[in-house]
Amino acid sequence: MHCHRNGRIVTRADNHLVLRLQAVGAGVSELSAAFGLALEMGCRLEDVAATIHAHPTLSEAIPEAAMRALGHALHI
Repeated sequence: MHCHRNGRIVTRADNHLVLRLQAVGAGVSELSAAFGLALEMGCRLEDVAATIHAHPTLSEAIPEAAMRALGHALHI
């Protein structure tokens, strides 16, 4: 399980398959589509980390959390 600020990405340890994404706070409902897409597509941490999100936006926390879990966070 990997956490970033008020969010969490839960993955399998052996292959980094995303099992669950969680977030709390103002505006996080805007992220629900991205969460659903990542789960439906069977994304791994590496897939999520490779996505591009506009800066500064709330959505950039999604790949940032994945990069942090992989040990490559940019902004933390």
